[in-house]
Amino acid sequence: MLVFLVLLTSFLSLLYVTAPSIRKFFGGGVCRTNARLPGKVVLITGANTGIGKETARELARRGARVYIACRDVLKGESAASEIRADTKNSQVLVRKLDLSDTKSIRAFAEGFLAEEKQLHILINNAGIMMCPLSKTADGFETHLGVNHLGTGVTTYAVHPGIVRSQLVRHSFILCLFWWLLSPFIKSPWQGAQTSLHCALAEGLEPLSGKYFSDCKRTWVSPRARNRKTAERLWKVSCELLGIQWD
Repeated sequence: MLVFLVLLTSFLSLLYVTAPSIRKFFGGGVCRTNARLPGKVVLITGANTGIGKETARELARRGARVYIACRDVLKGESAASEIRADTKNSQVLVRKLDLSDTKSIRAFAEGFLAEEKQLHILINNAGIMMCPLSKTADGFETHLGVNHLGTGVTTYAVHPGIVRSQLVRHSFILCLFWWLLSPFIKSPWQGAQTSLHCALAEGLEPLSGKYFSDCKRTWVSPRARNRKTAERLWKVSCELLGIQWD
């Protein structure tokens, strides 16, 4: 028994020592473009933490005017202050946006249109997972209301991989699991790479609407490519929100 415990301890010690190399190996693709963004306007939802924050940092570093749209303005201002100091880009701005409330979404959109004539890059990063059963201000189940109806339609669908972020904060078991595996799973910086790739890489226009992971196009289930299902989802979503959008 003692020998087993010694071997197990040695194995775990070796595993954690090599964890950075393991994480780098499984980290996936890296955005390689050197594109600069002076004069470009970027909007990122939920960019006060995790993947969104790292995405905002990189786009600010490239010279863009970056809007951080988030529910908690104080956390947003804290993130923006850090990014401004790190990138020396003063054009990192925070605006309130609560995706669980369509009134907040409309107010944000009206305010943004009053400030900016163009939006060059939109990254719908905000999302929730495993929340307690609840409803949004409009009466929708929270996951549906925030992740689908609140966020809307993206040009590219992106899977960042398994990332050490606050997405699992509503589940104690997953938080514990993430903490134990944190040396091996992607960092927020690594998780941001596919979003950056889709936002910055040239020549992706013909792939609009496709699915990306690790900075490359990846396989999609046939059910997810069913046009009739997509049209029905669009119609139902518009009906739920009380809008007409052809």
